[in-house]
Amino acid sequence: MPLDIYLHDIPLPEAHAAWNAALQAAGCWDALPAESIALPDALGRVTAVPVWAKLSAPHYHAAAMDGYAVRAEDTAGATESAPLELRVPDQAIYVDTGDALPPHATAVVPIEAAQPMGSGADTRQPERIQIRAALPPWQHVRPTGEDMVATELVLPANQRLRPVDLGALAGCGYGSVLVRRQPLVAIIPTGTELVQAGTEVLPGQIIEYNSLVLGAQVQQWGGRATRWPIVADDFEKICAAVSEAASTHDLVLLNAGSSKGSEDYSARVIAALGKVCLHGVAVRPGHPVILGVLAGVGSQRPTPIVGVPGYPVSAAHTGEIFVEPLLARWLGMASAAPATVTATLTRKVLSPVGDDEYLRVSAGRVNNQIVATPLARGAGVISSLVRADGIVRIPRFSEGYTAGTSVTVHLYRTAAEIDNTILHIGSHDLALDLMAQFLTERAPGLRLSSANVGSLGGLIALARGECHFAGSHLIDPATGLFNHASVHRYLPDTAVQLITLVEREQGLLVAPGNPLRINTLADLVRKDVRYVNRQRGAGTRVLLDYELGKLGIAAADISGYEHEEYTHLGVAVAISSGIADCGLGIHAAASALKLDFVPLTRERYDLVVPDASLEGPLLQPLLALLTDAQFRAAVSARPGYYVELMGERRPGLL
Repeated sequence: MPLDIYLHDIPLPEAHAAWNAALQAAGCWDALPAESIALPDALGRVTAVPVWAKLSAPHYHAAAMDGYAVRAEDTAGATESAPLELRVPDQAIYVDTGDALPPHATAVVPIEAAQPMGSGADTRQPERIQIRAALPPWQHVRPTGEDMVATELVLPANQRLRPVDLGALAGCGYGSVLVRRQPLVAIIPTGTELVQAGTEVLPGQIIEYNSLVLGAQVQQWGGRATRWPIVADDFEKICAAVSEAASTHDLVLLNAGSSKGSEDYSARVIAALGKVCLHGVAVRPGHPVILGVLAGVGSQRPTPIVGVPGYPVSAAHTGEIFVEPLLARWLGMASAAPATVTATLTRKVLSPVGDDEYLRVSAGRVNNQIVATPLARGAGVISSLVRADGIVRIPRFSEGYTAGTSVTVHLYRTAAEIDNTILHIGSHDLALDLMAQFLTERAPGLRLSSANVGSLGGLIALARGECHFAGSHLIDPATGLFNHASVHRYLPDTAVQLITLVEREQGLLVAPGNPLRINTLADLVRKDVRYVNRQRGAGTRVLLDYELGKLGIAAADISGYEHEEYTHLGVAVAISSGIADCGLGIHAAASALKLDFVPLTRERYDLVVPDASLEGPLLQPLLALLTDAQFRAAVSARPGYYVELMGERRPGLL
């Protein structure tokens, strides 16, 4: 295939078919050979052959209880009113649980059902025992082969070994087991700009962690990963690394350089050492993936290679859609099929027409329905993978989904975790991050998931039944009060409580030392000041407009008024990185990024909670934090936070 065939919209099924055909032709398609390993090391490995019992289990007739081994027929006629005596040891022999039965015995009298008689009655070897009930044959006995019979199938081939499987193997006579050899996968990160995690990072340098993620995926999927040292953007050096890796590994993952830039060498390297099967698949994220086969040298068989895109979300997704199915094939397993749930999409999403999109979502159950909230979609946003509860697959040519669409979510978490998720949608606040941490400590198994869309977006989501509560700090320009007017407008028919989380200080975030001497909102109209704003509907944006209105300042006179960020920390980052000179935000955000802070006012941040949620058990551990001394202390330790009103409740509709 010529190298200039790049990023053609090859549908995913066709991409799989083309690569699978190339792997079959190269002899890289069959399951890997078997190896014998000791049982203590076999957990999680995959059986290579069927396992047949060597021994019966138990391999003798065994006592199932402590007591006396007897012939069942010798107990005939024993009743409460007509007890029967048996001689020891002629007719009854003491046995412990697990002991082999004497050859003549066919039942066991439990020790608590046998009354010792005669001399030695205070020991377990009396002259006689008295019983008050007859026993049927094989009562309280584990007969030979009760569990497994010699030659019986214990485990099929291609089964991933669980702890109980190891016990079954040992119990039927095995000390080792034949399992599939683990696929050996080399992961080669490339890029002159990359630096190792944990080292000092300078401007222009990027921390290399894709190999860490890919390596952990390989391990999770049953393989063994070798993380190569970072290779600079040099064609010869990359060729050398790939050749060395291919000589000792079953699969090579060449990370980054899969695009078409001047230093993107992956396609050229694969073509020089083998064959590029395809370059570019119609999926998002992961569009510029390369699939190929490296030629074998001498007796070495050809080696599959994947040119993995450099963006972290694309890299992880490439692992899921191409690497996992191949490793599963080599291990004799079916490809992973995550659990799915049906959910209601909370926001409209537009999707590239020609690509299958894998949309990351957070999810939770609200009012007996599961809702799915889209997360950030950028291929470089690794945090969206951390926060994702699952994937919604948007097929090619669908153009996306409208809000309220019923979608299938392929889960990263269990259904139980989704049911134990508290969903917050609304204004961003750092105290919510603390609340999430304290909740996991105080109520293990519960989790708080937040979507930061601004106060207004939170109230709208609450009205649509898409979250359990919303965080809001919307000021009413007419009264100067927080949240009541907005709740009355957007939730007129919903009984809610306004529960104060914090009061917090709002002010101007400026560069360290405040070099432009920005001291009031009036300074925002200066030509040398670049402002960064919050998004429409954010409480901070409403507060700014309220204060500008009092001063008679027009938004059009502020340079940067249309530059929007979705969190206080986003505003702080814009200023810290030099994109903007100032922005309105909370003191804690300025402190987090070592910015200066010009205080302007104090505002009230409330949790808007429907009465129906207050009555349910899910929110009780979260609401209990509002009176937790340690939680209150942790919040008040943040600059510009005040907890005197924390937990105060007011009806939403006055």
